[in-house]
Amino acid sequence: MKPVLPTTLQAGPVRLVPLTLEHAPGLEAAAADGELWNLRFTSVPAPGEAAAYVRTALDGQAAGHRLPFAVLDAATGEVLGSTSYHDIVPAVSRLEIGWTWYAQRVQRSAVNTTAKLLLLTHAFDTLGAQLVGWRTDNFNHASQRAIERLGAKRDGVLRHHMMRRDGTVRDTVMYSLTAGEWPEVKAHLNWQLSRPRP
Repeated sequence: MKPVLPTTLQAGPVRLVPLTLEHAPGLEAAAADGELWNLRFTSVPAPGEAAAYVRTALDGQAAGHRLPFAVLDAATGEVLGSTSYHDIVPAVSRLEIGWTWYAQRVQRSAVNTTAKLLLLTHAFDTLGAQLVGWRTDNFNHASQRAIERLGAKRDGVLRHHMMRRDGTVRDTVMYSLTAGEWPEVKAHLNWQLSRPRP
């Protein structure tokens, strides 16, 4: 797998750009749309925490195991949320997509499907990944449905796996998509995005 380096990816209504501290105010505004930090199973920054959230993401990037993006409205440049490649393991050509969240008003829109298509295309077709994974809280049913709609396979559950922001310990549901499965998934995602929306 090629090195996972900062890059800009764009299609349709979405532009993914390398996350920087300049995006902190936009992340704060996006998180306020729906007060997303109140969901106990998300990583969305609470008011006043966006800069620290960005610094943590950039620390992961400096360590070589994360590549964070700001998700922007391609037309206006407005910050809609954030997503990342993470748990990057070049030795086995594997990475995961996560730390993903969006302002409430763009959830269940073309934004997530487009962003995932961009990230998966870059991972498989440019970087040469052999597997892309996802992980989510066992109580985050909306996230599980979204991952399954992409065509990923549920691998299983890691029990008593990670601490939530409220101090409880979660089980983690793991998903993955292999390079062999990617062409069919890519065709399906492109078909979904080509359909007229109500």
